[in-house]
Formats: sequence, C-alpha cells, structure tokens
Amino acid sequence: MERTGTILRGREFDPIEGRVVIGDDGRIEAIEETSVESDDIILPAFVNAHTHIGDSIAKEAGGGRSLEELVAPPDGLKHRLLRAASRDELVSAMARSLSFMQQAGTAACLDFREGDVEGVRMLVDAAEGLEIDALSFARGSVDAMHAGDGFGASGTNDANFDQERRATREADKPFGIHAGEVDASDINPALDLEPDFLVHMVHPEPLHLDRLADSEIPVVVCPRSNLVTDVGLSPYDELNERTTLALGTDNVMLNSPSMFREMEFLAKLSELPADEILRMATINGAEIADLEYGLVESGREARLLVLDGDSDNLAGARDPVRAVVRRAGVDDVREVVFG
Repeated sequence: MERTGTILRGREFDPIEGRVVIGDDGRIEAIEETSVESDDIILPAFVNAHTHIGDSIAKEAGGGRSLEELVAPPDGLKHRLLRAASRDELVSAMARSLSFMQQAGTAACLDFREGDVEGVRMLVDAAEGLEIDALSFARGSVDAMHAGDGFGASGTNDANFDQERRATREADKPFGIHAGEVDASDINPALDLEPDFLVHMVHPEPLHLDRLADSEIPVVVCPRSNLVTDVGLSPYDELNERTTLALGTDNVMLNSPSMFREMEFLAKLSELPADEILRMATINGAEIADLEYGLVESGREARLLVLDGDSDNLAGARDPVRAVVRRAGVDDVREVVFG
C-alpha cells in the first residue's frame, strides 16, 4: 500500500514530494522522494493529549458558569448530568465523540476517565468498532489504573495521590495530573510527585518554570478550554522554552474535540511557530503515551492523515505546515490511514 503527495517527513515536517510505502505489518517501509501527480498532503495523524469525553452527553450545557460550577466534584454540572444519564446514553455519546475524532484525523486520545473501573469499561465499549486508540487515564482508584492505561489525577488540592503515583511506577504506566489551572497553589505538590506529564499550567511562577526546566516534565496545554472557563491562558512561549508541550482539547462539554481548531487557536494567540504546534499535536502527545506513531518515518506505525491539498480551502497554500496548522479543517480530510 502507498500514499502519494506532499509528505511532511520526520520531526521537522520537511515537505517532500513523493510516496509513503506501507508494509503488510502496518508500518512505514519507506519514504521515497519522487515526482507524483497527487496534490494530497500527508502528515502524521493527531494525538489528542488531554480529553474528558465522558461529558459528551452535555455539549454546550455550561454557558456562563465558572470552572468550579462546571466540573468540580461531586456537584458540578458535569457530575450531576453524568449521574442522571444511563450507561447506554453515556457510552453512545462517547462513541459519537470518538467517531468524530477519528474522522477528523485523530489516531489516539488520552482521556482522563471518570467512573473508576466501570468508567474504563465504558470507554472500551464506546471505542468498539473504531480504530482510534482511546486510552483511559483512569480516576478513582488504583484498580481503575490497572484496568486502564494510566492514572489521570484531578489535582493535589483534591488529594495527595502518593499511593496512586507509587502504583503507576510499579505497573510501569504513565501518571498525569492537572496543575496550575485555577492558580499556582497545586503546582509544587504536583511536581513533587514527579509525574509523567502535567495538564494546563496556566499560572506557573518563576520557581515553577525553573523546576520544569530541571525536570523536563512535559506539559499538555488546552487553550480553548482555558479561555472558555476564564482561568487565563498558559505562558506558552515560556513553557516551550523549558520543556516539551503537547496539545489537548479537554472537556467535550466545552469544546469540539477537533485538533484542527485547537492548533489554529493556539497559532493565532501565541508566538509558537507552526512546526512546533504540529509537533504538539502529533509526536509530543504520542511520546507521552509511549505510542509508536506520531511521525512519518520509516519503521513507525502508519497512522497517517491525508488532506486534499487541492480543496477550495487549501489550494494555493505556499507553506503546507502553516496551512495544516492555521487553515486546514475536517472538510479537507481525504483519508485517515490506520496502517
């Protein structure tokens, strides 16, 4: 199997004209630079590094409410709606969100999964029949972490999570935690846990930035969510100077899980270059979850996004990387290749 067009090759997304050859094992066998007739743009499929798709039953239900009113357990609007819904309703709604993500070029999402062990099982059921990797960063118990793919902690102002952190190390599974979303009070305790990644970091102080530089703990930023909940915006350039950044769409309640929208939003409110934002949306998230895709390179799993470079939206674009990050959308997707 092969795909032809302009290939955004490797970690630098060098645009070359040619073909990607995919073997029977679903891995990229070769990238051949040659003249082709296709106008397609071939890039790695996205990795959405932070989602909460359990609230897919409550899209746009939270207008005008604060972050605490929306999502704080146990009585935030999200949790009341989750308790009121049946299992079938929750699974069906999550399946619709996963299907949209897959159609929109996302190969994997790292979902902070409410509902303990049963919540993990619900995500498995929601992903049945789809090719997207829906990874459960479980919440609620160590047992849920063992049932899922890692642990996703709410934040150190809720609990200390020492036991869960030890358990993830013993199980060799990743541990992620929210930090610095509302204020800086939970950042140092989160860093003390030596997590595999942090989420949000809207309010880091100079000490926290120094600690990030020393530890090189990755940070997943979610700009659209932070804007909607009015907590502020992360200092993206300062964070990027000190550690690896990945990109997530956060709560489906508040935002569509579209990485196209997240990339464009970040590109137009920050000074980050387009190639850095594309890394945030692909390889950086893949490496957090230890996935074997995220780049168009020989030997990688062939999780690829093929865009129609001759669509009315993309025709005439002079810089394919900038076009992908700042202009492309779901309507430009020709195909999502899953090996």
